[in-house]
Amino acid sequence: MEKNTFATSAYIATSPKTAFDYLCSLKNLDDWTLFSRMREQIDEDTWLGSASGYHKNLYYHVKKLENPLFYGIEWHCGFEYQKYFQVYPVLLFPPDYIEPGTDEAGVYFHWLSFVDPRRQTQMIMQGIHTVHTSECRSLKGILERKAERTTAAKGRYFIDTDTIYVDAPVEIGVEYLKDLRNIDEWAHLLRPNGEITPDVGEFKDEYDQKVKVSLRLHSLSKYYLLEQEHFYPDYNFYQRSVALLIPTAYAFGDPDAPGFILHRITFWKNNEPFVHGKLQIEDFGAESMNIKRLTEAKAGNLKSFDRGMSYIPRTQEELALQR
Repeated sequence: MEKNTFATSAYIATSPKTAFDYLCSLKNLDDWTLFSRMREQIDEDTWLGSASGYHKNLYYHVKKLENPLFYGIEWHCGFEYQKYFQVYPVLLFPPDYIEPGTDEAGVYFHWLSFVDPRRQTQMIMQGIHTVHTSECRSLKGILERKAERTTAAKGRYFIDTDTIYVDAPVEIGVEYLKDLRNIDEWAHLLRPNGEITPDVGEFKDEYDQKVKVSLRLHSLSKYYLLEQEHFYPDYNFYQRSVALLIPTAYAFGDPDAPGFILHRITFWKNNEPFVHGKLQIEDFGAESMNIKRLTEAKAGNLKSFDRGMSYIPRTQEELALQR
């Protein structure tokens, strides 16, 4: 897994719109975070406030993401106004996005965090999992209390993720992954079974079961979101996943950082293992390794793969050669 990227998720028994409206207000950070306290409002979408991970104030900025399928926002943070080096995308998935036709209410909250290797402190790195997990629990409790619940609700699904760094221009990654005709190269559990177009096609899985695969690409803020849907017509079974392709320069607020982060969001039933489709997060992880290797090769880069799954900043000498 990419060691500079952190993900936190929860099922929340409230409506997606209610959760979205609550998260869009930076002042509400006072209530559910460990110590993000808004002290001074700078403009309509920006506050100056304290922070859990620093002994100095941060500027907090919120940006709404436009997408017809689910709600989303980004939080941005930095020590100077409009100079933000931390970005936190948040996506709110309605249950019927995960399982079409479901009668489950509520929303699945997914919070993605990046920590720039050049700016990270040991406390940030050692504490971010603990703090964000606890804050996520606090957010869930507040929103469910407002919905008049007295105990934590349990969703039918949970979210798991796979993240890898790809040292190639994000445009190359997008062009490669948005064309379903390339999936035979990187998805080793599928075999083509008939005509394949750029966005839909029929395949057979490892058990020779028929599966229809479709892709949809969306532009989100400064990055891309790729939906992948597997549908088993003989069993009326859907398995959906989402991939974010985020330029490293944007994720870490470093214009010299090449490549992109590939973050895959997957949905799994609680206490009910799947019998079709991908059965474990490692199936997505194996695909991500293939994607990294093949995409970097298309960019003419055969060295970064050996450095592992995580982004490692370039040395001054490497940056000089890059320029």
